[in-house]
Amino acid sequence: MAKWFRSEPMEYISLIMNEDAAHDCLADLGKLGVIQFTDLNPDLTPFQRRYVSYVKRCDELERKLRFFATEIDKFHLECDSAGSVDSFLESKPVVSSTGEASNGKLLESLEMELEGYESQLRELNSYSEKLTVEYNEKVELQEVLEKARRFFITDAPRLAVSELTSGTTPANKASLLESEMMGARPDLDMRFSSITGVVATEERSRFERMIFRATRGNCYVRFAPIKQPITDPQSGQMVEKCVFIIFFKSESIETKLKKICDAFQAHRYSLPDMDDSASVDRMLTENAQELVDSRTVLLKNQDTRYRLCQMLAKHCERWTWIVLKEKAVYHSLNMFKADVSGMLRGEGWVVAENLEEVKGAVEKAHANMDMAMPSLVDLVPQPWPTPPTYFVTNKFTYAYQEFVNTYGIPRYREANPALFTAATFPFLFGVMYGDIGHGLFLFLSGLMLVLNEKRSEGAKMDEMTEGLHLGRYMILMMGFFAVYAGLVYNDCFSLGLNLFGTRWEFEGQENGEVEEGDVAIQTSEYGSNDSVYPFGLDPIWHVTSNELLFFNSFKMKLSVIFGIFQMFTGTCLKGLNAIYFGEKLDLFFEFIPMVVFAVSLFMYMVLLIFMKWSINWNERMLSATCFDPNGDYWEQDWTPCDQSGNGYCTPWGYSCTDDSTTADKCPLDFGGSGDGCQPPNLITTLINIALQPGNVDEPMYAGQPAIQNILLLLAFGSVPILLLAKPYFLSKQHHAPIEHHSEDEGHGDEEEHGFGEIVIHQAIETIEFVLGMVSNTASYLRLWALSLAHSELATVFWEKAMLSTLNLNWFATYIGFGVFAGVTFGVLLMMDVLECFLHALRLHWVEFQNKFFKADGVRFTPYSFKQIIKDAA
Repeated sequence: MAKWFRSEPMEYISLIMNEDAAHDCLADLGKLGVIQFTDLNPDLTPFQRRYVSYVKRCDELERKLRFFATEIDKFHLECDSAGSVDSFLESKPVVSSTGEASNGKLLESLEMELEGYESQLRELNSYSEKLTVEYNEKVELQEVLEKARRFFITDAPRLAVSELTSGTTPANKASLLESEMMGARPDLDMRFSSITGVVATEERSRFERMIFRATRGNCYVRFAPIKQPITDPQSGQMVEKCVFIIFFKSESIETKLKKICDAFQAHRYSLPDMDDSASVDRMLTENAQELVDSRTVLLKNQDTRYRLCQMLAKHCERWTWIVLKEKAVYHSLNMFKADVSGMLRGEGWVVAENLEEVKGAVEKAHANMDMAMPSLVDLVPQPWPTPPTYFVTNKFTYAYQEFVNTYGIPRYREANPALFTAATFPFLFGVMYGDIGHGLFLFLSGLMLVLNEKRSEGAKMDEMTEGLHLGRYMILMMGFFAVYAGLVYNDCFSLGLNLFGTRWEFEGQENGEVEEGDVAIQTSEYGSNDSVYPFGLDPIWHVTSNELLFFNSFKMKLSVIFGIFQMFTGTCLKGLNAIYFGEKLDLFFEFIPMVVFAVSLFMYMVLLIFMKWSINWNERMLSATCFDPNGDYWEQDWTPCDQSGNGYCTPWGYSCTDDSTTADKCPLDFGGSGDGCQPPNLITTLINIALQPGNVDEPMYAGQPAIQNILLLLAFGSVPILLLAKPYFLSKQHHAPIEHHSEDEGHGDEEEHGFGEIVIHQAIETIEFVLGMVSNTASYLRLWALSLAHSELATVFWEKAMLSTLNLNWFATYIGFGVFAGVTFGVLLMMDVLECFLHALRLHWVEFQNKFFKADGVRFTPYSFKQIIKDAA
């Protein structure tokens, strides 16, 4: 954890290597993943760089691999896994199952192989498209022939008979079908022309409507659906189609109909004379045979493509990783500068503890190629560019580090908020979500994710599932602390659990004779060990009338304590940063005044809360209570008085009168109206520190007014120091050289302008801290508010959905349980988890981190094959 507190030390290095060995050097460095290169050619465009041709070749290979992946998806095949990234990086660069290639020839070998596969697959696709078109034409022709013949056999005679028997035909004219059947003269043989074809079913209504409008109803159209869908050769989708036959009697109408068919992409087919049945049968037989042959060839083509895609699926992912790796190498080489012919120079950041590994990798690559010119890895003297920030994380700490990085990257070597967030975030979530039952559900969900982590690591997940997988340990800890807080609150689905036996009882509770307003009595003597519930709150509080008052007081004080401790920790981290970076002005004139201000008012408030909890107020109030010395309540070890007043005495021997006040009767003599024997209202006490200095109405210890005045003076005195001291000393530092070397007034104006900015910045810092301590303390009351909302919602759901139905009948109870389970899952186990998560997030980002966190660092993005492959996936 000490390494996680500050980012890893970085070194800025210069690499000089032989150009011939540069590829192998970067291939080995990419496996290490500990160096971030700096671009030494910022003035060059991407197309002007030295290795742009290699990058373009990699882009072309990526395009081919995307084409392969698309074709593989068409057959619903899954690409075989290339194994783990680590094993891939350690293995030799195998291009295919037939052999392997060295790093230098890897790109050429892969290009040749993928080029062959692409041309083969494209040729098969082109042939498949032609075959599909031919096959579709034969299928459509077969359907047209069958549907047209059926029409002329069944519908045409029926229409002819209808025409003969109708009274609309003039007596001197016969119907066309009648004249055909009766063998009329050729000059009276008026046969209709027809167009047959196939159109998409979804276009049928529009097609028919267009024909009617274009011909003004002077044609007759019939449709017949094709039962089997037909494959579209371009998209590969199945399309529903239908056969149409159009009868007309005009060459102009024929021209219009052909244009309409072309517009709707309807396929037209020429048919023989339907009266010549032998010719029609012969055409049907020939087409059916051609249809079988075409289908055989098409299936053979499809099988060849399937087997080729099957083979490609075995290697596609590994080829993709090889191309990504090569592209990363050449992209990094484009950042190098060729100062000397045959040599390349690069610069970059490297993790200090891995510097020797980098040197070893570079020297090894040169040694393997027997280079005469030695390589050089040397440290660059300061000043450096801004060092990047890098933290070593594991599967537990990764989620918390990303949690902080989402807000901002820590500065180089700045105190890392994620170290503290890993403990405080799930804890504060648990404070808000505290419930044994609901927390157990969340804990088991996180436990399930943790137990299945190995299975999930290699699987492809969507964005939401991947987020849950990455935050599995965070969810587990959130559930754990929710259960812990639920045990402290003794709250399980809004019910108290009598785990250790309550320390209170009501008279008649065994017989159910307890009435509203009855007062519970303790089963053991007050203050003894047996009178204290072993862990958490006594379950009796859940059935009392003052339950809400007690829980509100308890949770509100806890919220304030946790908030002030977390903010004070953030302020202390600011001091640690100042010490580490040697910023003495920040340490003496920012950190120390902040600590004085926070301790004088806010840590003192926490101290008062603990004091009020720890003082035995029963004993103090008893000492200021009047008793009859001869009565039953008088104890033997008390001091009797002279009974000069009304005959009553206090336990310490004071003679009571009718006009005696609590201050008169209290033996502590702390001052105020309570004199130390009366529990104070802490809110009033804290407000009066500032509004009525020196006036404490209900003190808890001797000398409280004087101590509070001193604390108030310290708090007020720290504000001007925080506001003015740092700008003053900065101005002294800036003006010292100006007095000796001021050459013109412009330079002095620049310095004054810089000093004005410093004053404004410091004023903003002071106001933000002083007001922030007050507002942020109030902001932590959300811990109390959300915990109260959670428990009250659980109570409402239990009482309205379950208790109200238990006394009715079994069916009502069954329905009530369903409603209870549904609203509990939807509201408390889903919405409230998200709500508490977001509020805990805000408390860390705003209230805690703004005390010390600058969040303006630069993230370390190492040249790492593993990260590149992971990001691409």
